[in-house]
Amino acid sequence: MSEVRTARTYNQRHIPRKYTPDGRRVSVYVSWSYPAEAGRNAAELDNRFSTMTEVRRVAWPAYEDPKWSDPYRFQQGIAGSLELFFWAWAPFQDFVEEVTGHPVPVYQRIDQAGFHTPLDGRVLDDTDVLFVFGLDHMITGQEAQPGEIEALRGFLGRDDARLVLGPHHDVGASDDLSVREVEYRHHGDPLVPRQQRFATYVRDLMKGLGVPVINRYGLRPATGEGNRIAPLSTIPDLDEKGWLNGVTNFNFHMHLPHYAVTTDEPKAVHVLARQPIDTSRPHPFTEDGNAEFNMFLWMPPGGDRAADVLLADSTIFSTLFGADDSLRNFWRNLVT
Repeated sequence: MSEVRTARTYNQRHIPRKYTPDGRRVSVYVSWSYPAEAGRNAAELDNRFSTMTEVRRVAWPAYEDPKWSDPYRFQQGIAGSLELFFWAWAPFQDFVEEVTGHPVPVYQRIDQAGFHTPLDGRVLDDTDVLFVFGLDHMITGQEAQPGEIEALRGFLGRDDARLVLGPHHDVGASDDLSVREVEYRHHGDPLVPRQQRFATYVRDLMKGLGVPVINRYGLRPATGEGNRIAPLSTIPDLDEKGWLNGVTNFNFHMHLPHYAVTTDEPKAVHVLARQPIDTSRPHPFTEDGNAEFNMFLWMPPGGDRAADVLLADSTIFSTLFGADDSLRNFWRNLVT
């Protein structure tokens, strides 16, 4: 990827991109309210992102460079850890721009300045591939409105459109505190609390669009030599469009959601890739006999929906958790 040589800008309106036959226009929609997430009380233990100070303490000395640790240069509260997401999405944006020839805007449902951007024509009209990152904590109440679901249904009526949904994990959903503790010990990330439930917004979209999937748990993937994430278990016979061509693995993240299929209709949604679980750490899901969880799903066109719907966790597009040729092949497959 070429080095970015232009200055950063902020507080400007998106300039619509013109359609080109040889390059899809990709957009990212982050379902959170930035003020609601950044404004959470850091004294509350559950259902919030870490402060930057907590990140520095746990990851020491990775973020002790002044560009991260100097409070005059980088925010040290929850807002600081939110900004790490934007830093880590930038390589994905750059890669996709090189592949497609179009810049990749990142919209927030409610941004730092309080501007509310619902998922409507302003986002969808110049978009061919839409990623929705479900990173809103349930406690913040980001509910998809009927008009947004209708706008997205219209978008999915285009045969050149594509929707990638990425609801994040649902850790600690049980009311039993001992079960929450088992889940916490399983994923092993001290920055994730005993309860961290995400993705009201994407769950609303899935319900409204008839996507028979729900995000469950936060499962730790198995690893192999060099602590690399274990290869995916794939089903090539179902991968008719080659979404996983050249893809053997995603990136390692300590708590990934299981995308549970909620229908018995075998052709409604295809599980194309499963991720082996670290079974050395107990979890209710593995105690039920599961050794893998659903990682990547495809819902083929059907009825009045001409577009593909795919499910893949938002962390797969964040370089906070690494990126290799296999992952970049996956990015390319989704946007071309």
